[in-house]
Amino acid sequence: MDMSPQEYQQYVQQHAKKSPIVKNMILAFVIGGLICVLGQLIQNGWAAAGLGKEDAGTATSCSLVFLSALLTGLNLYNKLARFGGAGTLVPITGFANAVVSPAIDFKSEGFITGMAAKMFLVAGPVIVFGTLVSVIYGVILKLFGLV
Repeated sequence: MDMSPQEYQQYVQQHAKKSPIVKNMILAFVIGGLICVLGQLIQNGWAAAGLGKEDAGTATSCSLVFLSALLTGLNLYNKLARFGGAGTLVPITGFANAVVSPAIDFKSEGFITGMAAKMFLVAGPVIVFGTLVSVIYGVILKLFGLV
């Protein structure tokens, strides 16, 4: 079959499966929203247990990281991600999943050279560049006298 690049593009577009973008957006919104509602319920529970607002927020973050890591280890978070798509990227749970997933993938290589070394494969650059940008932002604010 001899085709020009334009003819090939038309052929691909005609035979490509249509993406259910509206369905995907709705599922992402619902799943992301449910994760946020769960976070709010956890925070309300910590507050009801007697923690102050700031301490309850910290305990909530720790709880969400723990739950995300646990669900990742049980391979349930990946199933949720296949269903809810981008909704599972809610920052704290998605970040915990990004740290735990590579560690689990490389556990056969051993604890130190596998799990520990690969744990920050995805999350490492996020931590490094996030810290770098925070420092630059702080310096800029200090230079302009906003801090």
